[in-house]
This record gives sequence, structure tokens and C-alpha cells, in this order.
Amino acid sequence: MSALPQVVGVVGGGRMGIGIAHAFLLAGAQVTVLERDHEAADHASAALLTAIETSVARGTTEEPREELVARARTTINIDDLADSGLVVEAVPEDLPLKGQMLARVEGVVGADAWLASNTSSLSISLIAQALARPERLCGLHFFNPVPSSKLVEIVRGVASAAQLIDLAQQWVVEIGKTPVTVNDSPGFASSRLGVVIALEAIRMLEEGVASAEDIDAAMVLGYKFPVGPLRLTDMVGLDVRLGIATYLHETLGDRFEPPALMREMVAAGRLGRKTGQGFFQWED
Repeated sequence: MSALPQVVGVVGGGRMGIGIAHAFLLAGAQVTVLERDHEAADHASAALLTAIETSVARGTTEEPREELVARARTTINIDDLADSGLVVEAVPEDLPLKGQMLARVEGVVGADAWLASNTSSLSISLIAQALARPERLCGLHFFNPVPSSKLVEIVRGVASAAQLIDLAQQWVVEIGKTPVTVNDSPGFASSRLGVVIALEAIRMLEEGVASAEDIDAAMVLGYKFPVGPLRLTDMVGLDVRLGIATYLHETLGDRFEPPALMREMVAAGRLGRKTGQGFFQWED
């Protein structure tokens, strides 16, 4: 018997939110994506449709396009999340914003609904303080790009219900991914390790140790990384990784201090793939 809720809500229709919505949709859920205004909702709807059509074209789902589209919707009305059994928050990495959005969601969903945050580094326990029932929140940290990533990091906050963690592990398996479960700690396991490697790669580039291409090649060929740390930073976004590094620097100390090169590139708008230029040139 499936543990997956019949209806899943996603707050935020950016790249990560659409990827999360798509994953639950392919697993059989009805999905509602909440966005802030009509323009953003239209963009999210188009992105989700593209993801559906790509899955159908590649044969990664046997469901007809029409059935998938019929179970997917976008909205700007938070009340449309009321029938969700699970709502995953995927708004930008801002602690007050995440808490405020989840508190609003908590006010409209049923008493038996569960909540999750896709935060990649912020404390689930602190986010949960905004809730009337903090035990109904855990972290579900998906990875970019969601469709091809096999990992979801489940984060157990100090108040997270044991039943929720058990269910989260089942949900992750049902959407075709592998769960790892960690206790709430700055950066969890994945971001903490990933960011420290990326920061050292940036320092090596800053110090002229090697080119960006050669630093990445050393990790791909020597350590079997699927993608080098500098290219991955471009894909994630230098601004996103700077935010994570700044938070980890504040909570864990100087080993996470962002390099000057990273700050300079963000200030100059060289954010990686989304701006066309970071450590590498991007044409998409």
C-alpha cells in the first residue's frame, strides 16, 4: 500500500519547486504548485508542462500526457493547498521567509497534513519554531537537477515526529529516489561536505594553483565525481552557494569563510549558468 499522499502541494515554482512537483506527479500524486503572482504561476505552469512532455518523450513514464497534465495545477491562492496531505516548501533560502510561508500553509491544511522544507542548509528546528505544531515539519532536501538526482536528504528536526520521518523515507523511495536521514545540523551532511569542497576549489583558482577546467577534471577523473565542484557551483548558482557558505561560516566557523573571488563574482552578477557566466561560460 502506498504511503504517498494523494495530493501534494509545493510552495514555490522555481527550478527546484517544479522538479519536486514533477517527481511527485510521476509517482501518482495530484500536485498543486503555489506561486506569488499570475506571471510567476504562468511561468511555473509552462515549466511543469515541459517537464511532463520531456518525461513522456523519453519514456520515463508510461502515463499518457493528458493524465499527468490533468493532475497538475498552479495557483496563487494558498487556500488551494487545503486538501494537501503533504506540502513541500521550496522558496529562497531565507529563514524568516520559510517560516512565514509554512505558518501560512499550516493555517489552511488539515490537522493530519505533513509539512516539509527543501532548505539545503537552514535549521529545520528554527524554521519549525514558526509553526503551531513543529512536530509536523521535516526537511526534504532535493538536489538539482531533481529529475536525474537519486538522492533526497531527510532532515530530522528536534521536534519532528518519528512517524513523519518514517513516512518521509517511504515517500522518497516511492518517487524513485534514495533517502539518507540526518539530524538537524548546519548544512546537514550534503551541503556541508559539498560546500567545503567547492570553497577550497575556489581558493585554489584564486591562488592560481590550476585552471577551473583542470581543478574540475582532477575531481571528475581522480575521484569519480560526476561533475567538478566549480561547474556544480555554476549550476547551483554562486549566489546560492555564497548564502549557504555565509550561514555555515556564522554557525561553524572560519573553515567555511567565503573566498574573496566568490564574493567578487556574485557582486559582479557572474552567478553561473542562470546568468550565462560563472567559472565557465553557459549558452543555455
